[in-house]
Amino acid sequence: MGFWKEDQSTDQIQKLADYIDQSENIVATTGAGISVSGGGVTYGQMRFARRGSGGGSFLPTYLETMFSYEPSFAHYALADLEKEGKLIGIITTNVDCMHTIAGSRNVAEIQGSLQVNCCEKCGRHYDTYEIWRQKELPLCESCGGSIQPWPLYSHIGLWDEDVRKARNWISKADLILAIGTHGNYGGVYWDYRRRDAVIVQINPGHTGFDRVADLNIREGSDEVFQKLKEIRG
Repeated sequence: MGFWKEDQSTDQIQKLADYIDQSENIVATTGAGISVSGGGVTYGQMRFARRGSGGGSFLPTYLETMFSYEPSFAHYALADLEKEGKLIGIITTNVDCMHTIAGSRNVAEIQGSLQVNCCEKCGRHYDTYEIWRQKELPLCESCGGSIQPWPLYSHIGLWDEDVRKARNWISKADLILAIGTHGNYGGVYWDYRRRDAVIVQINPGHTGFDRVADLNIREGSDEVFQKLKEIRG
């Protein structure tokens, strides 16, 4: 990176720090980009797994990655912003539960996740990611049926409860951080945002947020939040 790019990056991170310090209600919307640095399970992997034979084809894909890596630096940084009282919620399409594992409490997983699970036979819910720690397909305690996570048994549908949370949070946000995500899911939650909210995109690539963002930071999320920590202390 040349000196000009280094200066530009520093200026952008400083501007982000100023936005955060001036804001009272921050919402982060995240996608696969915040998790891939640690090898997390992505939406694409879930779609690929669903084409197979249910939970059996999903299990190897998931267990090879779940619990075998830690949340990224950015995951922990968002959890810290929540503890600071700045971040009111995270809206994510990720299914890997890494925001929860990192310590975030207010997370809207709008497409469900591996902590929303259901027996395919009797419908009993097992809403915790802990059932996936075992090295074999979990079976229902009530009927012995196979347990599947929401993204599989819903055919990648929307989790209505968390969609409602997302709409509520983004309607209050004065600062929106779009981190490693390519789409804003317009009618699902994005159209409910405050029109005066400042939008900051953190993504090394170009996305649909480019034209609406007040600030585009073309770096990975871990790198940005590490520099942000240095600036904000």
